[in-house]
Amino acid sequence: MSKPPRYWSKAKRFLSKKDKVIAKLISNYKDGSLTTRKDVFFSLCKSIIGQQISVAAANSVFLKFEKICKRKINPKIVNKLSASSLKSCGLSRQKVKGIKELAKKTLSKEFNPDLIKNMSDDEAIIYLSNLRQIGRWSAEMILLFTFNRSNIWPLQDIGLLRAISKNYKKKYFPPKIFLKKLYKRFTPYCSVATWYLWRSIDDEPIQY
Repeated sequence: MSKPPRYWSKAKRFLSKKDKVIAKLISNYKDGSLTTRKDVFFSLCKSIIGQQISVAAANSVFLKFEKICKRKINPKIVNKLSASSLKSCGLSRQKVKGIKELAKKTLSKEFNPDLIKNMSDDEAIIYLSNLRQIGRWSAEMILLFTFNRSNIWPLQDIGLLRAISKNYKKKYFPPKIFLKKLYKRFTPYCSVATWYLWRSIDDEPIQY
């Protein structure tokens, strides 16, 4: 894992001045920060595996996946794996197709992660969402955890919505007008606010 993003300290000062709730969270949770593996393929595989199942189930499947990859999760190795061996890890047919297609597109350069660094957040979300099994939420998680983009506000994430409801004493789901208000207040550091809100409902700092 890497060091915190360059903007992290500046973002904490900015958010502390803008919002009392986030200021308290920043004060309460001094351990950890957003980090990155800097490995888009790895993170996309993990994203596909973790969709629509519990964290515990996702971890179990991923460990099996990692084992059949001999701890080297890259496009060449994944491309050589048979569909049956991937299914034996506990992956559904759709997830197997998603991972196999991701490996093929990465090898052929039809999908080129290096292009993302020069894209806006919206452009990157559209580009990533063209991949099978990758929707807006998964794309936002990649931008947050792999590229450490500073202003991601993933409103499809149930954990974030729960944390907002808890910390701002709002009903679940929080009103859209309120979510938009927070987005404006936290910009350009919505990613940092998101991380601290997640931290408030999880004992361990979240990594992806």
